[in-house]
Amino acid sequence: MRVSIASDHGGFDLARSLATWLTEQGHLVSDLGPGTVTSVDYPDYALRVADAIASGAADAGVLVCGSGIGMSIAANKVAGIRAAVVQDVEHARLAKAHNDANVLCLGGRFTSEDDGRAILGAWLGATYEGGRHDLRLEKIRRLEAASHEADPRG
Repeated sequence: MRVSIASDHGGFDLARSLATWLTEQGHLVSDLGPGTVTSVDYPDYALRVADAIASGAADAGVLVCGSGIGMSIAANKVAGIRAAVVQDVEHARLAKAHNDANVLCLGGRFTSEDDGRAILGAWLGATYEGGRHDLRLEKIRRLEAASHEADPRG
């Protein structure tokens, strides 16, 4: 699977560890930064991963900041992105199975490397269930479309 990953300074160490683990698992990883632990603005890196997913350059995205929340908020501004902050394996499975989340957001300050690998593995291994969830995702797509039509900036 093609996975794009990025972080800010608060998630730098966990993101690098997960990128290595993903590569070891046979995934094609695009590490979109940052290259150092220097303080950066998380929206810049969330946009890199969200754009990779939206353009089809990546199949899945992983974002890591201090809490996962800021990255999620920023990534979800991009049409077609369903970024979920996940703190355990069951939430990871449900994020994919029920919400077809295409970006996983983790908190580097709250997630150990072992837990991060378990969460990421559960999310990548889960399958979207469809069925009753399709209507809900369609409603989200309509909300996105209406929001973009109403926004004079496009």
